[in-house]
Amino acid sequence: MLNNNEGQMFFPNEEWRVEVKKKAHALNQKYNALTEYQTEERKEVLKELLGELNEGVALNGPIRFHYGIHTKIGKYTFINFNFTCQDDTRVTIGEHCDFGPNVTITTPLHPMLADERTQLMCPDGVARRLCWAKPVVIEDGCWICANVTILPGVTIGKNCVIGAGSVVTRSIPANSFAAGNPCRVIRTLTENDSMANKPEILGDCSVMRQSD
Repeated sequence: MLNNNEGQMFFPNEEWRVEVKKKAHALNQKYNALTEYQTEERKEVLKELLGELNEGVALNGPIRFHYGIHTKIGKYTFINFNFTCQDDTRVTIGEHCDFGPNVTITTPLHPMLADERTQLMCPDGVARRLCWAKPVVIEDGCWICANVTILPGVTIGKNCVIGAGSVVTRSIPANSFAAGNPCRVIRTLTENDSMANKPEILGDCSVMRQSD
């Protein structure tokens, strides 16, 4: 159901798009009306809403997907309260990701000039209000902290940590700690960041290595 001209202008009020969005918005409301005790009912709503839903995914809600069908969420990803995903095109979220509350992902873009935001000429000779969209990718093992906004066209590499309140305007390489507005790489994550180096927090717990 994706726009065939991804990255090019489209008319958001095209009939099929409006119907998909209405359905998604209704499913958002249905999900948000369910409680966390209604696990199976919530799962069924997400299956109908999303493009791909894998095992172990949990969304606390409330959720707000614009299309829903354009979003894929990988295994064992957890998304906290008040998640907004304006998925006018593809949004891909990897496995074992963690999202803090109030995270927003946006894909659509609009012309900078006001008169061009109002109308552009379509190939059929009709002037319409148009936009375009760029996909967002969040790879496996990322922690997206509270109040992060991820903008169109961004890819966040594997195992990244994006600090609270960041506005991610450009892609972030794997294994980075990045933060700020605009978000920038602070440093690369290393073994120095292991909980093994924080015994006062680790307490009686222990670090598990991949070979364990």
